[in-house]
Amino acid sequence: MLDIRAIREDPDLVKRRLATRHDGSEAMIDELLACDETRRRAETEKQRLQSQRKKVSKEIGALRSKGEDSSAIEAEVKKIGVEIKMLDDASAQAEARQKELLLNIPNLPHDACPEGADESANPEIRSWGERPSLADPRDHLALAEQHGLISLEDGTRVSGSGFPVYRGAGARLQRALIQYLLDVQTRDHGYEEVDVPYLVKRECMEGTGQLPKFEEDMYGTESGQLFLAPTAEVPVTNLYRETLLAEDALPIRLTAHTPCFRREAGSAGRETRGIIRIHQFAKVELVQIVHPDRSFEALEELTAHAEAVLQSLDLHYRVIELCTGDLGFSAAKTYDLEVWAPGQGQYLEVSSCSCFTDYQARRMKLRFKDARGDNRFCHTLNGSGTALPRLYVALLEQHQEPDGAIRIPAPLVPYFGAERIGQRGKPH
Repeated sequence: MLDIRAIREDPDLVKRRLATRHDGSEAMIDELLACDETRRRAETEKQRLQSQRKKVSKEIGALRSKGEDSSAIEAEVKKIGVEIKMLDDASAQAEARQKELLLNIPNLPHDACPEGADESANPEIRSWGERPSLADPRDHLALAEQHGLISLEDGTRVSGSGFPVYRGAGARLQRALIQYLLDVQTRDHGYEEVDVPYLVKRECMEGTGQLPKFEEDMYGTESGQLFLAPTAEVPVTNLYRETLLAEDALPIRLTAHTPCFRREAGSAGRETRGIIRIHQFAKVELVQIVHPDRSFEALEELTAHAEAVLQSLDLHYRVIELCTGDLGFSAAKTYDLEVWAPGQGQYLEVSSCSCFTDYQARRMKLRFKDARGDNRFCHTLNGSGTALPRLYVALLEQHQEPDGAIRIPAPLVPYFGAERIGQRGKPH
């Protein structure tokens, strides 16, 4: 969440930067400050009344010691107690509303973010590789059907739409990709692998910013107190919630594979064909917890680590920087990696790499002690390294041959156990 002190100091600056998001969030600042003022004023008045009650109570004691009547003063003390209770209630109500507002106000975009209202204003930063030259590319569903890789029908029978079943070589390819992605990030880039729970507490979802804003997109259990993880970002980053780290413990780099669960309640009609947008999917996530002085340098590094996967698999992609109006709720700056899918005739986002500054750390109370002995909030980052469904789609569609056979990229062959799916010139 945002620092209330920074909002008090320059509310107009905060409003201007929030306004670039084009989501109306700047309108919450005035109410937030009003709640803050009510709470602080109530606390100040409460302290004054408590001091007055203490003074009057001493007078009662003095009167009683002399055997004199203290009933009038006792009535005054009782009245002060009622006023203090009213102030406590007003303060608690203002504090609760202030917290609610802070949890629903997004992060401030970084000053260098390109300004724009929506994704149409996202500039392309760079691209890698060439689009494969395919005369009549098939899409991943046709290729999967030819080789028996994916069954949407089986998944629907078991769980409903949006839950595919991978079979035979398709399941083996999924497993090979997961193992390969983890090995690249741990072996080549120095991330520590962690295996985390798939169910997370409400406060963990609030810590990384999924709640309360996006609750309708999440799968909740236990009366809304436990949630299926929508991404490994949630359990992995929250490993350090309410933690005070030593400065020399930074940076922390973690990677994890998890299934991810999302209702996608607000995504009707968007990329629903095949496995491009589904309710359960595998992903390898990258998380970094760093010193505030190097968080945007770390963002460039983390993005390069995600790109390395696509390059090693010989997949053409481009890097997009998100404009202010397309930034995620908790992000200050984001790069999206979009891989080319010839069967779709479009680019698909396969990784979103973001720096959250201290926004998540403040929500999680994740701090470090600096060289001067001061406790400061860490900066957090994450990115997919990468998400499997769209990586899977791109691999099938970019590496298809005219007869529908699929070439397996050389680095993946030892994991998959074959150089192709389907024989040259013959259906699988």
